[in-house]
Amino acid sequence: MTHRPRAAKRSGLMSTRFSFTLHATDGKARTGVIQMQRGEIRTPAFMPVGTAATVKAMKPEDVRASGADIILGNTYHLMLRPTAERMARLGGLHKFMNWDRPILTDSGGYQVMSLSELRKLTEQGVEFKSHLDGSRHMITPERSMEIQRLLGSDIVMAFDECPRADRPRDEIAASMELSMRWARRSRDGFDSGEQHAMRAALFGIQQGALHEDLRRVSAEKLIDIGFDGYAVGGLAVGEGQEAMFGVLDYAPAMLPANKPRYLMGVGKPDDLVGAVERGIDMFDCVLPTRSGRNGQAFTWNGPVNLRNAKHAEDTGPLDERCTCPVCANYSRAYLHHLHKSGEILGAMLVTEHNLYFYQALMQAMRDAIARGRFAAFAADFRRDYLGSS
Repeated sequence: MTHRPRAAKRSGLMSTRFSFTLHATDGKARTGVIQMQRGEIRTPAFMPVGTAATVKAMKPEDVRASGADIILGNTYHLMLRPTAERMARLGGLHKFMNWDRPILTDSGGYQVMSLSELRKLTEQGVEFKSHLDGSRHMITPERSMEIQRLLGSDIVMAFDECPRADRPRDEIAASMELSMRWARRSRDGFDSGEQHAMRAALFGIQQGALHEDLRRVSAEKLIDIGFDGYAVGGLAVGEGQEAMFGVLDYAPAMLPANKPRYLMGVGKPDDLVGAVERGIDMFDCVLPTRSGRNGQAFTWNGPVNLRNAKHAEDTGPLDERCTCPVCANYSRAYLHHLHKSGEILGAMLVTEHNLYFYQALMQAMRDAIARGRFAAFAADFRRDYLGSS
């Protein structure tokens, strides 16, 4: 029997707690709205990453001005510093960082994977050493739900293990089955925090790496448990775009059509277009902010390396088609100078531009789907973006 969250049964709560409405489809591409108590999320949606209660080099009001409806917070980093308990005493993550819109928190599973030399994995959960001070910690599905509740997350992710796609099939199968047992424990742990469950949503995470049959088993088990939304996990971990798209050709269709589909940790602009083309609704990635700090800007004509000497006397904007404050007020020559000089303002300005670009790309995709011309949009985008040198 499918397990339903208790909060969803209460009369009148579903429309404000969490609802997903599809407004249009074009092929597999979809556009719609997620409605939550802290506001609506237009899909396809890109979530800037706020790892440590900050989207790096950006003020929250400027992140919102870029068009972002939701951001992502990192459970692993926040549980270690400042700690979830302290965050709760200070009024929760939203108040702490001055962001009044929805926040999705990851479960900590991906970071635990990346700490393979510092962790011990058991059926109960994962014991690991902090990368900050070597102190020992344990994350279980129940503890992950508790941390995300203390943070005040709007969209909570089930706790999972995320193996690399190049691991042997038997290891991936065993990991997927473990993640599915953890998914049910996450569901039970989430529901036990009833007051939080009346405000927040819980997403399950499909695993199975590049194996279609394992992905199908994972999807069936998640649907049997019952979640508000479903993520496609275990991609963007080194397998490459072709392999990722190969999985996305079938994986989203295994998940309920009336629930949001979230591709975790993706990606480059052309990744986003290809994934929307295959039925994905939500994304997050550090790329626009990390690239901004390193002098790489994203434009409609492809990425631009601002450290390149050819920009030293270029008085034009980063992107003629961009309407962001950076393109309106600063030249490529100035941005080149800032990055060559190691000035903090360079990281701030290019990050701001990149976030505006990503949100403009999402809006362009939403508009194209609504008008029934997504295929033409995707073709034009690839011609301009991938055709540049």
